Amino acid sequence: MKLRLEGDLADLRPGIEALAPELGIAPADRDGTVVRVAASASSETLEVGMAEGEAYIRYGRKHQFFRGLGLLVQRLREGADEPFVIRERQQFDRIGPMFDLSRNGVLTQDAFERLLNKMALMGLNSVMLYMEDTYAIEGEPYFGYMRGRYTQAELKAIDDYADRFGIEAFPSIQTLAHLEEFLKWEPVSHYRDTKGALLVGDARTDALIARMVAAASAPFRSRRIHIGMDEAEELGRGKYLDRYGYAERFDIMTAHLDKVLAAVRDQGLEPMMWSDMFLKLASDSGSEYYDAETAIPEEMARRVPRDVAMVYWDYTHMDAADYEKQIANHRPLGSRLVFAGAVWIFNTFGVNYGLSLNASDAALQVCKKEGIREAYATMWGDDGNEGNPFAALLGLQLYAEHAYSADKPSRAQVAARAKFCTGIDAEAFLLLKDLDEVPGSEPDNRRQSNPSKFLLYQDALLGLFDKQIEGLGLAAHYARLEERIRQSRTPGAALDEIFEVPQRLCAVLKRKSELGIALKRAYDAKDCDALQHAATVTLPAIAEAVRELRAAHRAQWMRMFKPFGWEVLDIRYGGVANRLESASLRLLDYVEARIDRIEELEQERQVYSSANRFNQRGTGWCSYYYRMASPNVFYHVVNPF
Repeated sequence: MKLRLEGDLADLRPGIEALAPELGIAPADRDGTVVRVAASASSETLEVGMAEGEAYIRYGRKHQFFRGLGLLVQRLREGADEPFVIRERQQFDRIGPMFDLSRNGVLTQDAFERLLNKMALMGLNSVMLYMEDTYAIEGEPYFGYMRGRYTQAELKAIDDYADRFGIEAFPSIQTLAHLEEFLKWEPVSHYRDTKGALLVGDARTDALIARMVAAASAPFRSRRIHIGMDEAEELGRGKYLDRYGYAERFDIMTAHLDKVLAAVRDQGLEPMMWSDMFLKLASDSGSEYYDAETAIPEEMARRVPRDVAMVYWDYTHMDAADYEKQIANHRPLGSRLVFAGAVWIFNTFGVNYGLSLNASDAALQVCKKEGIREAYATMWGDDGNEGNPFAALLGLQLYAEHAYSADKPSRAQVAARAKFCTGIDAEAFLLLKDLDEVPGSEPDNRRQSNPSKFLLYQDALLGLFDKQIEGLGLAAHYARLEERIRQSRTPGAALDEIFEVPQRLCAVLKRKSELGIALKRAYDAKDCDALQHAATVTLPAIAEAVRELRAAHRAQWMRMFKPFGWEVLDIRYGGVANRLESASLRLLDYVEARIDRIEELEQERQVYSSANRFNQRGTGWCSYYYRMASPNVFYHVVNPF
């Protein structure tokens, strides 16, 4: 498709050149469709149309042009030869994703650029880089050591590329808690209060904070920074308590916040922070973030600095009234309020789209109604980061369509735009939810069950989750899902690769999900023929499928992330394969009478936790691999040094 763009294009040309291959467009000097590019009447309005045989894009802000270019090409591809006009008004000043770059998956420059291309077509204009210790600080060699930390040059390159599209990139760091991966090192133990929290009140910590803020912000054009400070329940309860004695957490936190903000102001930055600790400390329990009855005391409100924006995070509620109440609870803090929702790729191989889309629809409509002008879609990588941020693009498309519509966008509208921006059908994206939204789940998987992960990693002989899935027919479910994924794929599409790992995972789980149940049943029935068949045929076949899954996952990882962190998943896959081999040997020892019983299969199965289908909490949730793999001790550390 040839386009003859006319107007002031100097600032737009680098972005146009970056997107041209994806859009299938080429510049034209004489022939081709004329596209007149001009400023719109307002910085918040975008207008795209065709009149008298010529197209036009009128935009208010740089990023809007690239959404407009995508909208125009989409209409032209559809064969639009009649006059048309699309008028949109931007509902949020800033909207975009937060990529978790701290839980093993550190995006490569190339992967970041591919994601930014998609964001540009969607019209998103902000991206937050969540980096606990994955950025370099001069003089702190253990900060991000062997963790794939970004250099200043790498972050600057990401920022430069984002700026091509008018996308504002900025850092999100931690200046209080969530620093376990840095504080684990013995040479930096002087910074540590507890396992994950800094020792506040120490001059060395104050100096570290100043260098963290300077190093994280230096590569970016943006003067904004997220300083974290969430989930710091252990604050002041470790070395701090020994050194200074007991103090109220609120007093400790506000004193530390003042020092962090001093470092931020010294760099000329605009700070934001997670709001949960203030809401928790104000609740009756002192720990409940979503208590609808929480009231911020006047004394607390008075002591919270007004120049730090509060980021209200909420990933699970589906009722607009819940968001309205929580926003009202935040108002007494007096700070600018920012919202953070989620596209659920946390702790799963899939995407919990049932929860993500419904919760985001409710949240974003309330944000627009309540005048909140900034919203983010977090994509956490908890416990090893098996998930894939590219698989979350349908969720980002929903955020983008909300950003340009006063009303809730229809799912058909979101689907059409996602197909254009990503090349993938929405229905194909939605298949990824069925890795976890299995029989026995609550509607839309609103209880966040994650069987795609715990059924892969659970031990065949120990069967920790067998009781919770018994009778649900998950082997048949995953067999059907494998075929549905296979049939939905779009060979040749750039993003078709995101389905390779889910498809391979289904090939494992159709055999392994109910394996423990079958082994226990055969053992109890003393069916040695079934046990021998399992040992010599079934388990080796599953182990081969696991090796194929590992190979696909490794290829996916190396296309997206730096190599650091893959070793964690490599070890997990090796553990699955080795335990399948061990199970085969145990079964053969029994059926060939070398042992008179298999103690693991003698044990009666129990439900894993209270999160199970017997009390309407789905098929279960587990946050940690080591708890999925074994009930025994992986490590026990009182004092690691």
